[in-house]
Amino acid sequence: MTPIPIDEYIALRRLLNSARIGIVSVRAMLDLFGSGLKTAETPAKVVGESLRLNEAAYKGFIEGVNNSDFDEEFRKDYDYILSIGGAVISYGSESYPAQLANIYDPPVLLNIIGEISEKDEKSLGIVGTRTPTPYGTRIATDIATGLVNENFTIISGLARGIDTTAHKATLAAGGRTIAVLGSGFKNLYPPENRKLAKEITENNGAIITEYPPAAKPDAINFPARNRIISGLGLGVLVVEAAEKGGALHTAAFANDQGRAVFAIPGNINSKKSGGTNRLIQNGEAKLVMETDDILEELNIKPIDRANAEPEELPTPPDLSIFEEKIFSALGFQPIHIDEISAATGLSVSECLSNLLSLELKGIIRQTPGKNFVKR
Repeated sequence: MTPIPIDEYIALRRLLNSARIGIVSVRAMLDLFGSGLKTAETPAKVVGESLRLNEAAYKGFIEGVNNSDFDEEFRKDYDYILSIGGAVISYGSESYPAQLANIYDPPVLLNIIGEISEKDEKSLGIVGTRTPTPYGTRIATDIATGLVNENFTIISGLARGIDTTAHKATLAAGGRTIAVLGSGFKNLYPPENRKLAKEITENNGAIITEYPPAAKPDAINFPARNRIISGLGLGVLVVEAAEKGGALHTAAFANDQGRAVFAIPGNINSKKSGGTNRLIQNGEAKLVMETDDILEELNIKPIDRANAEPEELPTPPDLSIFEEKIFSALGFQPIHIDEISAATGLSVSECLSNLLSLELKGIIRQTPGKNFVKR
């Protein structure tokens, strides 16, 4: 993913940092003038008249666009993001997700580790309580796995509970997942999910935030984060949520954005299902009992794997006898190391050494939990 130039980043950070100039005005400037730099180069009077800025906002724009006091901080933020393998993209740029750009309040800047592509337009957000029941955990796992098998990208917020379950289930099924943060990269929250975040980026996923690297996970950030979760995908599934649960914010954003909203019904005596049951009762969400319910609502046909023509795969490079044996035992669904050992008759240690060799040749990959899958 190609990052925006550092001068453009600084110009946009100046605008976003301006007093009395909100994100809506900055997006309007990008729509009118094409970039932060072009906005800065445009006579202030033209900008003010074009956006019909009041006197206070006009003054804030002039002060902000010319304020270089924080440029060094902005430069360090930009360099840090690139140093950890990330990129910065902006609203209106070619790399910006098309579905997100079409919501009412898209972020001006997105910091991304990983890639976002057109394939991610076939995606769904999965959210829910941070303290799920075993029922909620099982359902989130089953639905995420089912959607991965239908080539969906799964989006969630890397929070404890249902979010974590959705991400992990997606990885275990060999799928692609996107985590949207309510903090900067330096303050990834919750801290125990740093390992999970690394697994996501190492397995063709992405981590996204609109916040600068040092931004803390303040409570005010998370409702804003939720609009990105819903805005990136075709809809949102709420697995378990209390009547005032944060996941309901995501559902509300999805409804406002014209996205599909789904909910899992739960025990009427369980507070953790109070929010999901109410969404269904009020007609604000479609009741989901299986993956096909989601596909039907989105008008997407299930993949007919029985009659699908097998993909032509490139011939693997020269393999040793053991490598060939292991490669033949693998498929396109993750297989645990113990199953590989049983299928090949090789010891676990022999399998691991040969699997590493196959990984280095680029024809298989490892997924979490010591599972392996063909590329």
